[in-house]
Amino acid sequence: MTNGSNKEGIKITLEDLANIAVPDLQPAPIPTVPGGAKSYGTVTEAAEQGPVLPEERGSIFLQGWFYLGIAGILGALAGWAIAEPGFVDGPHAQGWGDILMLPLIITLMSFGFAIAESTVERSVKKAALRGILSLPLGLVLGFCFSFGANMIYAIGIRICIELGATTERNPALWLARGIAWMVFGAAGGLVYGIVGQSSKKGKYGVLGGIIGAGIGGIVFNPIAMVTHGGAVSRAVGFALVGVATGVGMGLVESALKDRWLYVTAGPLAGKQFILYKNRTAIGSRQESDIYLFKDPSILPEHAVIEISGARVQIRATGNVSFSGHSIHTRVLQDGDLLQVGRYCFRYKEKHRA
Repeated sequence: MTNGSNKEGIKITLEDLANIAVPDLQPAPIPTVPGGAKSYGTVTEAAEQGPVLPEERGSIFLQGWFYLGIAGILGALAGWAIAEPGFVDGPHAQGWGDILMLPLIITLMSFGFAIAESTVERSVKKAALRGILSLPLGLVLGFCFSFGANMIYAIGIRICIELGATTERNPALWLARGIAWMVFGAAGGLVYGIVGQSSKKGKYGVLGGIIGAGIGGIVFNPIAMVTHGGAVSRAVGFALVGVATGVGMGLVESALKDRWLYVTAGPLAGKQFILYKNRTAIGSRQESDIYLFKDPSILPEHAVIEISGARVQIRATGNVSFSGHSIHTRVLQDGDLLQVGRYCFRYKEKHRA
């Protein structure tokens, strides 16, 4: 073979081609994932992985039904203990304790519900502000709702007697007391919503309080029969009303929530923050809606979660990480994991058909 010029070209013979060794190339194995499916990766795979954050086990003390139940029982027992020395047994006898016992129980239960959440969140200032607001509210509502409950109870008893229920062993009388005492739970739930500055929180609190106090009122008479009446039966009965009201409020609030942040790591691991407001502030100020303590890297207002219709967006002033990358704004989606200092939050929302 020549190149058509005067210069000598490169000559390749068949013998030269036969002596060339071709390396044995094997195709690289395609990685698989559990279940046998092949994984081909994505162009954003490195960005999506991010650091793996360990999820801590939450404490029962941070569950709403638990701390509201404790607040209810302590408030009810405190009201009973103050008024019991002035209580006079008997159908026609009446001491100052008879007049003040129910309003005091409602007032102090409302006070307990108002400060419970802020207390477990270590926000002393917010607990103090809510407690101060709840006392006059609880006292006014306590007298008003106590009067209403007594009227409902008197009407219920009259109906039961006309239907032939004449002894306290008749469940119809238990039901009459339970219906009347639903008013107590409604008062506690209403104060809970007012100090929390949320109508939805108040609505859930009223519903849960009605259910819990109703159950407590129904079992009050059986407790009185077992303990043979008197101070012990009132203490046990009102304590049960208090704990049932608080637990009912916590369970209803948790069951009906639609958007919330669940703390997966940090000092508040296991706590859920239900997003009631259109604007939820997160920061190191104790007055923040979500108060984050024991972390000097968190700013007084570190981030804000804004709700507009179905859109939930976080705006960060300080450092907030999503999938290992710092973000300034992000529209949140169910399951998003956010890191703020030593705290980790998983955003959750309830899917509706």
